[in-house]
Amino acid sequence: MADLRINLAGIASPNPFWLASAPPTNTGYQVQRAFEAGWGGAVWKTLGDPIINTSSRFAAIHFNGQRVAGFNNIELITDRPLEVNLKEINETKKRFPNHAIVVSLMVEPKREKWHEIVKKVEAVGVDGLELNFGCPHGMAERGMGAASGQQPDLVEEQTMWVKEAATTPVIVKLTPNITDITSTAKAAVRGGADAISLINTINSLAGVDIDSWKSIPHVGGKGSHGGYCGPAVKPIALHMVADCARNPEVGVPISGIGGISNWRDAVEFMLMGATGVQVCTAAMHHGFRIVEDMIDGLNNYLDEKGLASVADLVGKTVPRYSDWGNLDLNYAVVARIDTETCINCNKCHIACEDTAHQCIDMLTGESGQSYLQVREEDCVGCNLCAIVCPVEGAISMIEVNGTEAPMTWNERQEAVAKLSEGKDSTKKEAV
Repeated sequence: MADLRINLAGIASPNPFWLASAPPTNTGYQVQRAFEAGWGGAVWKTLGDPIINTSSRFAAIHFNGQRVAGFNNIELITDRPLEVNLKEINETKKRFPNHAIVVSLMVEPKREKWHEIVKKVEAVGVDGLELNFGCPHGMAERGMGAASGQQPDLVEEQTMWVKEAATTPVIVKLTPNITDITSTAKAAVRGGADAISLINTINSLAGVDIDSWKSIPHVGGKGSHGGYCGPAVKPIALHMVADCARNPEVGVPISGIGGISNWRDAVEFMLMGATGVQVCTAAMHHGFRIVEDMIDGLNNYLDEKGLASVADLVGKTVPRYSDWGNLDLNYAVVARIDTETCINCNKCHIACEDTAHQCIDMLTGESGQSYLQVREEDCVGCNLCAIVCPVEGAISMIEVNGTEAPMTWNERQEAVAKLSEGKDSTKKEAV
């Protein structure tokens, strides 16, 4: 059995699965239940000046029979007094001394406010702090959350203020509602962040009731944008984690967040550079005991790969992730259809004919049976046919040997530039 323990910037945890700062970590009762179920750590729901939440506050996107493919909320930070939260944090840490308890914080962008809350929270015995610069609604309108998180100078400055007072590791949680997340990640590092966590929720509107014309969710008939999370945001989160992980100017540990629902998702985030992961929507959908499958699945995976520790996964795919301009333009794959497996639903033919490259033919065999075949000389290897095919293994993407040497777009542009320079030099010499 592999070693699942992690150490994120000095914060030790028995496994890489933490609950994210959200409704599941609102109380000591909940966090203690989570630890009993097997979660390695928890980021306590954001503390600050207590607010008044609305009713209702959640909405979900159900897609193609799957419940909660995406999740939207307009809930804000804790609505419970700071003293009550601190008492429960202290009790929980005493009961579970080997589990990671990180507390999410959000206050006005004032040095004295940050110093005050940091000292109060650290006094009850926490393992680390997470600065919430990501909440996209409600708090942002008050100058906090994403309002700060979208401005690198404010991220740097407030991180610096926290580091002036903090004695435990400081994690900065980043908003995805920004053009380039590495700009704020680098700002956090300049401010002294020991780690970053990402992503927070994405600006969203869950939907509109076309009968009542009210937005979903609504509060007395009126609605507001909220934060989007759940399985649907995973590709966005994975991309942003990867961008931070491969940027040498970031260079701090990463806690991965965004659509993680099972151990496979966790492995993907760790391969892309996350030391550990945080989970919210999946726990809200299925309950705390999902962590049992996550732990078992990760253990089995590591054993199958012959890896002694979960730490051996971290960042292994990062060197293979680059910009489009560094991809080999001469690499080629083509689609091949296994006629024994194919059920002749024709979805691949329709997709290719209508929206791709018209390279799948409908043919008739000697027995009069129709079948599909790819004209490989016209196939560009776009993957669309394999994506829409409902039968696993019926269509495979096969690498084909090219006649051209590997060349990227960047290399091609360099070659073109050199050729152009050479022609210019020849012209000048002729003159």
